[in-house]
Amino acid sequence: MTMLTLEYWQDDGWFIGRLREVPACFSQGETLAELETNIAEVYDLLKEDDPLPVPANVQTKSLLLAA
Repeated sequence: MTMLTLEYWQDDGWFIGRLREVPACFSQGETLAELETNIAEVYDLLKEDDPLPVPANVQTKSLLLAA
């Protein structure tokens, strides 16, 4: 199992969310529980489509970009 951060908000009565660590992973639901289920399904689908494993020696760096 992987612990990821769900960022969510409400828009017109819907719960909209994304996974902070997986920018392409967005979903929605009529309830927070439905959003959690839906986003988990999207995450599973994205994992299936990702043919490149993340190397163990991946590094990160903060990058400041002009808006």
